[in-house]
Order: sequence, then structure tokens, then C-alpha cells
Amino acid sequence: MKHTPPPRPVPALPEANHAIVIGAGLGGLASAMRLGAKGWRVTVIDRLDRVGGRGSSITQGGHRFDLGPTIVTVPQGLRDLWAACGRDFDRDVRLVPMDPFYEIRWEDGSTFTMRQDEAAMKAEVARLSPGDLKGYEKFLNDSEKRYWFGFEDLGRRPMHKLMDLIKVLPTFVRMRADRSVYAHAAGRVSDPRLRFALSFHPLFIGGDPFNVTSMYILVSHLEKAFGVHYAMGGVQAIAEGMAQVVAAQGGEVVSQTEVDEIVVEDGRAAGVRLVSGEVIRAGLVVSNADAGHTYTRLLRNLPRKRWTDAKLKRSRWSMGLYVWYFGTKGTREMWRDVGHHSIVVGPRYREHIKDIFIRGKLADDMSLYVHRPSVTDPSCAPEGDDTFYVLSPVPHLGFSNGVNWAEEEPRYRSKMAKMLEDRLIPGFRDKITEEITFTPETFRDRYLSPLGAGFSIEPRILQSAWFRPHNVSEELPGLYLAGAGTHPGAGLPGVVGTAEVLGKLVPDAPRRVAEIRELRMAAE
Repeated sequence: MKHTPPPRPVPALPEANHAIVIGAGLGGLASAMRLGAKGWRVTVIDRLDRVGGRGSSITQGGHRFDLGPTIVTVPQGLRDLWAACGRDFDRDVRLVPMDPFYEIRWEDGSTFTMRQDEAAMKAEVARLSPGDLKGYEKFLNDSEKRYWFGFEDLGRRPMHKLMDLIKVLPTFVRMRADRSVYAHAAGRVSDPRLRFALSFHPLFIGGDPFNVTSMYILVSHLEKAFGVHYAMGGVQAIAEGMAQVVAAQGGEVVSQTEVDEIVVEDGRAAGVRLVSGEVIRAGLVVSNADAGHTYTRLLRNLPRKRWTDAKLKRSRWSMGLYVWYFGTKGTREMWRDVGHHSIVVGPRYREHIKDIFIRGKLADDMSLYVHRPSVTDPSCAPEGDDTFYVLSPVPHLGFSNGVNWAEEEPRYRSKMAKMLEDRLIPGFRDKITEEITFTPETFRDRYLSPLGAGFSIEPRILQSAWFRPHNVSEELPGLYLAGAGTHPGAGLPGVVGTAEVLGKLVPDAPRRVAEIRELRMAAE
């Protein structure tokens, strides 16, 4: 009688190889991809019904409303991320270049069109303010220098050790990082319109142009070098592409599930406890939740040395956002002079910014960013119709004279509508068929954003790099941070960059998933 040996035991996937990512925003999904490439079995947990976080979308009445970021400025960062996972980004997502990038419109009827072509830009500067052409050329040179240091060097490496900061201090001093973005622009050009055009960019990452470090003028070179792109299907398509890579790596995304607390055992992160009470164990945890929420809520029972509730309360937070999403019927051939991106500038700049960031006052005037993706991507609206997204920076919820949005929202929307009627899209109100509005209270409740801030902690010089919450938590071993609230910061390139930095800090999985699968196959 032939003896049949007992079956060999099939090894289980060890808990030590399991990583949990809290939040399926772009930073969380990019982190999951980086972890998967290092052999971790990743579970991404998110409270929303679809991936993307602030980069997700809502579809209503045939209109797809992209809720957050609308442009891609450094596509190479995404291509590098996909390549690290053995994938081709351009096979999963289609990017189209924008030309022009956007048009700025002032009250006096003057305009400024931003393009990638340097000759076209110099011609535009010469048309608006011929005496500022040499200063503009110097500004571009300044921007390139800061790009190579601030983005390609500082922004792509960990900054969690004090020595990391000390080593770069001489460069900060040499590049006058103490000067604000606006002050640097004002030192190069004299026309107030050009000063606005060269200095407003920090608002796209939650910063006050009159106080944020001049290192952020690097954005001008970044746009010139890489262009401005739109992802067909919206940024939602990028998020869904990320989730597909995570799934192909053997990971999973769990939606409509909220993490209540990070579990701590033996002095290190050991998993998460869900709102339902269920505990999911893991060898490491990455929080893509806002850094403030991570420390004050998810680690509420952990004594903290640096990121205490008091310190976070003293921190300066980015402004809030009021966003009006609406769809219009039969307007695709209307407003032919309105392109994909427009910026409609209000009567004040410095004082309006003070109202938003310093005084906490909801001003009567406003400056608007208008996104009309339907001129590029017909899939976002029914045939012949338009989809719009109009954004206005407003104070966050942390001021003592806080805005009562239940009362102010209809009035503010009416003021916004009048400005749009008068300056950009006349007659649009009669064409609206669908609409949604987000206030800072929406950001607080939907994204668990402290104070309803649109971009987490403001990127001032003493809240950037080493001074920002670190990618590897100094409060809890085994905990890492990704997303807008950590280094290098907000914006799509920034949050994808947080995952790149994290990938340099997280070790390979103790026992790679691929090896375990091979053992299973051999056992079977």
C-alpha cells in the first residue's frame, strides 16, 4: 500500500507583512502603490464611497463634478510612481496638454494668458507692461533655481531629522527664503497685474502669497518645464488608475469604512480600530488623513511630545474654500471666449488676502477660479451641455468671528453669480440644471479636515520641510504620514511626492508576499 505523505502546511500571510493605509486620497493611494512595490500586502480604508479623497468626483444629472484638483503639473511624478510598480501610467490614464494654461481677467478689462511657450509668455508680458520684461526674465531665472533646490532636491527626500534642516539652511539664506512670494515678484516687476500673475500660485496649495516663503515661486518654472495637463475623466480617473494598480499588487481598497483610532501595542502602531469596533492588525500604518486629524483624533489616547493638541491649535492653517459646482443646459457653443481655466480677479489683492488669512472676514468682494472641463472633456456633461466648478478662497472655521455658513451661503453664492454674470459667463443662471455647493463646513465633515481648511497646515517657512509633520512619525514607531499635511506638502505633485519620500523610509516587507505565494503554490 502506497503511503501518501501528509500535505505540507500552507504558510499564512504574516501580520507583519500587512500594511494599512488610512484614506484613499491621492497621497494614500500613491503610498499604497509604493508599499505594494516593496512587498507589503496593503489594505486602504476610506470613509467615502469612491476613491480619490479630495480628488474624487460626484456625478449628478449627467454631470461629473470634479471636487478637488483639476490640473496635472508634473506628469513625470505620476509616471515615476507607475514605473516603480512595473506599470505604464500612460496606458492607464490619458493626459492632454492645456494651451493656454489659463486666462487671468482683471476688472479694467485687461487680460493675461499663461502658456508654456517662453516666447509667447514674453510677448504677453511685453503687451501688458513692456517695462517689466527684463524683470520677468530675472523672475523666471529665480524660479528655476528654486525649482531645482526646492522641488527636485528638498521635495524628494526625507526631512524628519534636524540635521536635514541644518544642512540646507545656507541655501535658504542665499535664496532669501525669508522673503514672501509676493515680495519677490514685486522686487522684479512693477505692474500690479503682473505682480498678481506671478504671485497668486500659493493659493493653489493653501498659502498666503504675502507670507508664504518665496521658495514657492518655483511653480512658475514647474509650469514652464512640464506644462499644465488635464486628465481625461478628471483627477478621479487618476485615483481609479491608482486603485487598479493596488488591486493588481494584491492589495484592496475598503470604502465607506471609517477608522476611529490607531491601535498601539508595545509602543508601536499595530493596526487600526474602526468606528464599528472591529480591529484590523498590521505591521505598519500609513495615515493619509489630515495630519491634524491623525494626531488629535486617531492618536487621542497617546501622550504626544511634539504634535500636541496645543501645538496644532497654535499652527496656522490654510484658508477654507467655497466651491460652487453647476451644470448648464445647451451652452457648449456659448461663451466661446471662456476656456478650460479662467481666473477672475476682484478689486483688492493684499487686503482681500488679509481678510481671508488674518482677519477671518468673509469679504463682499472675491477673486474666482473657474474650471470649465467640458470644453476639453465632453464626458463630464450631457451632449451640448457644460459642467462648471467655481472656487473662491474664504476664511477657515477657526476664527473667533467665524462665518455662519447656514446663513451666508445663499448670499455668497448670489454675489458670486453676479460677478460671473458681469465678468465671464452672462446669462448662465437661467441655464443651470444641477448644482452642488461646498463650504468649509463640508470640508470639515466630508474630509475630516481640521477647521475646514482646504489644504491642511499652511506652507509658511516655519511650517514647511522639517517644521512640518514628518513622513515618519516621531510620536509612534510604525506610523507614517502621507498627504497634504506632511512633507513636501499640498497640491497633486506634493501629495504624490509624500508617497515617494515615504517609500524611501519604509523598509521592504519582512517577508515578501510574492515569496509566500510561491510557497503556497509549491505546497498545493
